[in-house]
Amino acid sequence: MHIHEYQAKQLFSENDIQVPEFVVISSANETKDACQKLGGSVWVVKAQVHAGGRGKGGGVIVCFNIEDTISASEKLLGGRLITPQTDAKGLPINQVIIEAGQDIQKELYLGLLVDRATSSITVLASTEGGMDIEEVAANTPEKIIKHAIDPLGTLEEIACNEIANQLKLDSSLHSQFATTLTGLYNIFSENDGNLIEINPLIITDAGEIIALDGKIDFDDNALYRNEAIAALRDPSQEDEKERNASESQLNYISLDGNVGCMVNGAGLAMATMDLIEYHGGSPANFLDVGGTATADRVAKAFEIIQGGADVKAILVNIFGGIVRCDLIAEGILQAIEKIGLTLPIVIRLEGTNATEGLEILNKSDFNISTEADLTQAAKQVVEMAK
Repeated sequence: MHIHEYQAKQLFSENDIQVPEFVVISSANETKDACQKLGGSVWVVKAQVHAGGRGKGGGVIVCFNIEDTISASEKLLGGRLITPQTDAKGLPINQVIIEAGQDIQKELYLGLLVDRATSSITVLASTEGGMDIEEVAANTPEKIIKHAIDPLGTLEEIACNEIANQLKLDSSLHSQFATTLTGLYNIFSENDGNLIEINPLIITDAGEIIALDGKIDFDDNALYRNEAIAALRDPSQEDEKERNASESQLNYISLDGNVGCMVNGAGLAMATMDLIEYHGGSPANFLDVGGTATADRVAKAFEIIQGGADVKAILVNIFGGIVRCDLIAEGILQAIEKIGLTLPIVIRLEGTNATEGLEILNKSDFNISTEADLTQAAKQVVEMAK
């Protein structure tokens, strides 16, 4: 689960990480008061959306007078922001931050993530703050500092100082840096984080270390024990179909193809999508209905897939292990009738009672194509979608 920059900065402040003064507004009419409250002569208006690359998309605007700040708020609020990390529709801008300008001496990158290769929380740091960290890692990997934290231990001050030295920070900044990094670690470890980053983490002319931006991604599977974090969720920033699927305990991700996929099992779903691509098609989604694949769950899956404007055909690929294929077939027919499915559909069943399941489908009055062979099923659905 992602949260907004302003929410991340509120968590930062609660954990002794310095952030710029800012005001969150949802109407351009609030801009003037926000500027006067902040003081100064330079303000930054920042769109609050769940996507990186906001600056490239025009979602971060530096202003040198109140009139321009008001115009920037009017331009952003109520619109949609398209960035390199969004689809062509972009994300709605319901709030913006008005932030006081800063005297920046140096920009750094600082973050933590779960590193499955080392089975640890790993600190990432770089002197190349303000840039896409992925580009830095690809082009100049030597500029990425990595430090794995003992999963049975904690983040020690000596490790913070070592990282500060690698960043070539003056010793006078070590205490502030340690406080910042420790704060990030506490937020991450206490709230089941997947990723947390500050880019850029700035050093001001006055010698202060300040988080100029903030991004946090939390583990969805742990939200049940982090109610305060779960309350920060903004459904307006989520794909509507993905949100509906999650509420029905379906694992769904929207893609930009035209072949809808309904599969039970994440690995099987990935293999199915690869096969569709291999035979010249393009998957419209990833959808794992889980091992049980009940009639109600299948009906919801069909409803979500059929709601995609670009979907031209559907491939159902089910392995009957926990549930027999004949029962799955009956559930599929109930689901098709329930939602009035009109798209061409190819169904491939494998596993317990697969032959019986395919016979049930073939005897139905619905326009269904069945296949026992996955390759043939993929080829057929790709042709249907053309």
